[in-house]
Amino acid sequence: MLHHAAEGEVYGLWMIEELARHGYRLSPGTLYPMLEAMEERGYLVSRRERNGRAIRRLYSITPLGREGLALAMERMRELTGEVLPPAPPQAPDKKA
Repeated sequence: MLHHAAEGEVYGLWMIEELARHGYRLSPGTLYPMLEAMEERGYLVSRRERNGRAIRRLYSITPLGREGLALAMERMRELTGEVLPPAPPQAPDKKA
């Protein structure tokens, strides 16, 4: 969620659909409490925007959220470095 919020504002339904495209099925009853908790902890901030008759809550990453994202990415690199074999060396490009 922080990754997408770092790219621009996100909202709950979009996040549910985006996660579904990657094979994750989250219900609103799961996602919205997670977003609220991340906002309470200072990783996200939200604002409300009217979309027709509905009011949509848009989430953006905070500086603390960027720090958390950087740490998570570092830990993912460490994990994948331990569990995945190194990529085979590539032959240099031959230029004519």
